[in-house]
Amino acid sequence: MSDLQQLRGAVAVAGVGHAGLGRADGYTEMEILVQAAQRAVADAGLTMRDIDGICTASVAATMWAMPVIEHLGIRPTFIDSTMLGGSSFVAHLMPALQALASGQCNAVLVCYGSTQRTSTLSRAEIGRVRKNFDPQPYETPYDPLSPLSSYALAAARHMHQYGTTREQLAHVALAANQWAQRNPEAQLREPTTLDEILSSRMVSDPLTVRDCCLVTDGAGAYVLVRADRARDLPKKPVYVLGNATAVWNRQISSMEDLTVTAAQQSGQRAFAMAGLRPADIDVVELYDAFTINTILFLEDLGFCAKGEGGAYVENGAIAPGGRLPVNTNGGGLCCVHPGMYGVFIMIEAVRQLRGEGGARQVDGAQLALVHGNGGTLSSQSTAILGTADTL
Repeated sequence: MSDLQQLRGAVAVAGVGHAGLGRADGYTEMEILVQAAQRAVADAGLTMRDIDGICTASVAATMWAMPVIEHLGIRPTFIDSTMLGGSSFVAHLMPALQALASGQCNAVLVCYGSTQRTSTLSRAEIGRVRKNFDPQPYETPYDPLSPLSSYALAAARHMHQYGTTREQLAHVALAANQWAQRNPEAQLREPTTLDEILSSRMVSDPLTVRDCCLVTDGAGAYVLVRADRARDLPKKPVYVLGNATAVWNRQISSMEDLTVTAAQQSGQRAFAMAGLRPADIDVVELYDAFTINTILFLEDLGFCAKGEGGAYVENGAIAPGGRLPVNTNGGGLCCVHPGMYGVFIMIEAVRQLRGEGGARQVDGAQLALVHGNGGTLSSQSTAILGTADTL
């Protein structure tokens, strides 16, 4: 870990950008990705000619990095297209840190785009292809409603094992809605109540439609540079203090315990690299594809004990004005969720630490934790970001 600690604060996020949030009618996912990338590079005060490193991944294309490079018109000396599902754009941090620190490149663009809502290529069609190219032998033969059924299984187990209730799950959805009301970019901003969430349509017991993330279009990007360069760029640098990724399983049926995720490992290693602990964190951005995710990750990352996540989120504890601001943009539940959400939690964390959150800004935010999830509680990646005052 000592070598990784030398990377603490060595690299900063210098620019962020997004495009096509919600619906991107008439655009391809590549087109909105390019728009987001251009905005992130401009936000960093750079041009595309400055970009010599790239990290990107896609559900639909195994060689995605190559057409992205072609469309952007860059010639990178560092390329990472590792695909770990939605956590990929948090997991990309570590190889990018190492590439920048070694001098292999000078500016890394991390980018993603999807038009899963408006595309003529349906999610069902992608799912059918996946059964052949990504077989899951203990699950595919039973044709589950995946990923929904898998997360419902984890939620049901948590409820059985620890007494977690549907009301506690609903508190997660309600908090996301209350944050979304403060975010003009959020797609689901209409105010709701706990009773309305609880009475919403059941889709996979115990999860209702309000326990599930949105299905939207969207693209996001951020730019990483070395810390010494970041200080000379226009925007307030946000430094990468810690990062780690862990994978314990692909299929949820292969989890040793349905209530314990690899976030335990990624979180411990990220905190160790940063020299921090959960109590130090001011704002938390979690991959909330489903309400149970938030509860599981708060436990596994150390914000509360295992089994206490349900009680922890009750009564507005993670909503505006609560004890821990969680998913301040409205999350995947209410803001945006274009297939893989990890890049958007990075963007929101950067905005919070820059003080650009507007009505949802967390006062005095200096340290943010970002946690990405991929597959069915399969890949987990944790990042800790901080302002200059935290170095």
